[in-house]
Amino acid sequence: MEGGYVWAVAAGFNAALAAISAKFFSSQLIKYGCVVIFNVTMWGCYINSLKALSSLQATVTNFATNFLSSGLAGFLLFQERLPIQWFAGAALIVLGVIVLSKSSIEKKSHTS
Repeated sequence: MEGGYVWAVAAGFNAALAAISAKFFSSQLIKYGCVVIFNVTMWGCYINSLKALSSLQATVTNFATNFLSSGLAGFLLFQERLPIQWFAGAALIVLGVIVLSKSSIEKKSHTS
C-alpha cells in the first residue's frame, strides 16, 4: 500500500513540475516539451498509484502533493506571496489525506 502513496506523490510532484516548467522556461519548445513529458510521467505514476490505492486515496494524495509543491515552488522560485489562508488550507488538505489514509488502513485491517 505504501508504494501506492509513493506513486501518488510522484504523480502530484510531476503535475507541479509541468506547471512550474510552463512558467519557468521562456523557449516555447522547451516549455511545451517539459509540460508534455511531466504530464505523461504524471499519468503513468497516477495509474500505478491506482493499482495499489482506491481512486479516492490516489486522487486526494496526488492533488495534495500538486497543491503543496506548486505553492512552495511559486514562493521559492517566483517570489509569490503565500497568505496565511494558503497555509491553513494546506494544513487542512494534509490533515484530510492523513485521516483518509488512516481510515482506509483501519477498514482493511477489520475486513481481513
